[in-house]
Amino acid sequence: MPALGLGTWQNDDPDQCAASVRNALEMGYRHIDTAQAYGNEAAVGEGIASASVDREDIFLATKVWIDQLGHDDVLESTEKSLDRLGVDYVDLLYVHWPADAYDAEQTLSAFEELREDGRINNIGVSNFEPSHLESAQEAIDAPIFANQVEMHPLLQQRELREYCEDADVELVAYSPLARGDVFDVDVLTDIADAHDASAAQVSLAWLRQKDVTAIPKATGADHIRDNFESLDITLSDAEMARIDDLDRTDRKVHPDFAPDSW
Repeated sequence: MPALGLGTWQNDDPDQCAASVRNALEMGYRHIDTAQAYGNEAAVGEGIASASVDREDIFLATKVWIDQLGHDDVLESTEKSLDRLGVDYVDLLYVHWPADAYDAEQTLSAFEELREDGRINNIGVSNFEPSHLESAQEAIDAPIFANQVEMHPLLQQRELREYCEDADVELVAYSPLARGDVFDVDVLTDIADAHDASAAQVSLAWLRQKDVTAIPKATGADHIRDNFESLDITLSDAEMARIDDLDRTDRKVHPDFAPDSW
């Protein structure tokens, strides 16, 4: 899984979404993230189709929404996702939240069937705490490949990072720029100045050096490029430690159906 991807949450203008996906792929991105709930799978598919990048070179992920997590609903809704995306398979399919119709055995057995049928390459979960991950891993024989959660320098997910490292589960960070709040953190802007970079680039570099994949949303070409150029930044141990020492838990995404432990 590429260490940096393009997030598409709230990129719901079809023309803009398709253009941002195409621009990102032409720029060098190889990881695109979407979801049924975003309402933009067709636009993402259009962007992929219009880019001069082979499908097999793209790591494409989508997510099954909480009202489609019954066994048969997973199978049916995923086929519709593939149709909208215009692809035969996705590289990663996530359970979007452990909520509503989610049942570890019923839901994930359908994911396992899709994997066996070649419709998905990897099984993922999103917004799972360690207890959810443990029950998910017990429910099926196939491995849980990734857990996508909110993570950024202001919500560092230390306990979850440790659990996922021990369990060999990849972490993927959504809202990796804390919905723009990283630009107001002195530690991040100071480090950014030292690298002639932006606070966004520093935040993305920090995640990458924690072995976390980031999927920042971006629509304009300049923003897409700015995020991509974070791959050229390497933070020192001292700089990493300064960010590690930020003592904040600023969660930006907290719907009513989020896990009780949040």
